[in-house]
Amino acid sequence: MALVTPTVGPTDTDLGSRRGRIVKGLLRNRLGVVGGGMLLVVVLAAVLAPWLAPYPPSEVHFATPFQLPRTVGFPLGTDDLGRDILSRILYGTRASLQVGVLAVALAIVVGAPLGLLAGYWRWLDGLISRFTDLLLAFPFLIVAVGLAAINGASLTNAAIALGLAQVPTMIRVVRAETLRLKGHEFVLAARSMDASGVRILATHVLPNAVSSIIVQATVIMPVAVIGEALLSFLGLGIQPPSPSLGIMLSDAQQYIVRAPYAAVFPGLAIVVICLAFNLFGDALRDVLSPGSRR
Repeated sequence: MALVTPTVGPTDTDLGSRRGRIVKGLLRNRLGVVGGGMLLVVVLAAVLAPWLAPYPPSEVHFATPFQLPRTVGFPLGTDDLGRDILSRILYGTRASLQVGVLAVALAIVVGAPLGLLAGYWRWLDGLISRFTDLLLAFPFLIVAVGLAAINGASLTNAAIALGLAQVPTMIRVVRAETLRLKGHEFVLAARSMDASGVRILATHVLPNAVSSIIVQATVIMPVAVIGEALLSFLGLGIQPPSPSLGIMLSDAQQYIVRAPYAAVFPGLAIVVICLAFNLFGDALRDVLSPGSRR
């Protein structure tokens, strides 16, 4: 009797062709290309901030406060202390992306394993669901206030508060993807070969769930950027004299009539960052969604 070797997962050729379809799909999406270009500019501006900034972000020029944009030496003007707004925006963008990356990393490290466990083993689903409900009961502002009271306000505490707030969503996304993949043939074939549950999750389910995790990460990033600006605006995030887009908005509010550009430019920076992630994330979701393929 002939033996039939079960298929235990996608081959390297399948993965390569899938990557090619993803790249082609992104290039065909105009908004995705625009979002990707904007995202590339934002990331390069943040990484190259020490070389692109005309001045150190905290350098004070008492002789030139409230300089209008396009003034010689100050392309976007100066604030009430004569600090260069362009330099502070570049470093503030860097801080926002750092908080976003840390928040996404925390959400993935905590949420993805719990989502895999909840989706694969039904007896763990109820326990993890109660843990998810517990996290949802604490808004990130409450968590941020508690962390600030214990360790003081800082970039790290802001990232932890924002990351914990996104853990429940990550758990639900990965759980749903695990439930979908658990019934596929390659998972059933691995079970028939007496593969352990941990091995199946690590070698078969998780690699196929990476696309959903990446898409969810692009959703978390703009939320984290806005959250960091909010926490810094309220004094619970990055502390002066370190630059932050939220701190710039907080400092500019009392001079909004005299120097509106001091608030407009940081606000536009936040809009550009969030718009870039949203456009690119939407395009990535459309490409990775099975319903979008013909």
